Amino acid sequence: MNVKSRFYEPRCQKAVKALIKNGFDAIYVPTKEEAAKKAIDLVPPKASVGVGGSVTVRELGIIDELKARGHVIFDHYLASTLDEQKRMRKGQLTCDVFFASTNALTLDGKLVNIDGTGNRVASMIFGPGHVVLIVGANKITDDLQQAMLRAKQVAAPMNAIRLNLKTPCTTSGYCSDCLSEDRICNVTTIIEHKPASSYFTVIVVGEEIGY
Repeated sequence: MNVKSRFYEPRCQKAVKALIKNGFDAIYVPTKEEAAKKAIDLVPPKASVGVGGSVTVRELGIIDELKARGHVIFDHYLASTLDEQKRMRKGQLTCDVFFASTNALTLDGKLVNIDGTGNRVASMIFGPGHVVLIVGANKITDDLQQAMLRAKQVAAPMNAIRLNLKTPCTTSGYCSDCLSEDRICNVTTIIEHKPASSYFTVIVVGEEIGY
């Protein structure tokens, strides 16, 4: 018996139903492997692909697979200069398919995110031809209050550590609402319903993935 799978599946299914009610295309897949396959299948031939700052997407190996298929990839992590980073981020806003994750997903289908620069959430809201979010079961919260708490106290500190930022949370392990120049909590968004005129898919995975 896989205890985590039995615990996560009903929560994932409930979140998916809520997302669909809120206007999103949403599906549940039990495993990371199925999530990666589904995500890649959503990319048409020759489509340009944008990648937000997402550990989830990178853990799934999607980027390498799409590169091998010859897709143009807008990934600012690959940039070697600040100007190239800026160009990549702008490319994410107008790409054919944009991949990212979310910091938290509520059981009633709301997506909560905190960004340092804002390019990830901007691309979720408007611009790309198709937005695809891949969300691990560990990111599902009971309500909006818990989602905000998760984004601030779990996702943000872990991402600050990953990015080697000089913020208090990288040593304390919790957000103190700092005024550091490296502060990662600059833009907070709550997507309550699918943005108008957007093509938006959420893949909910029955395993832990990402921060």
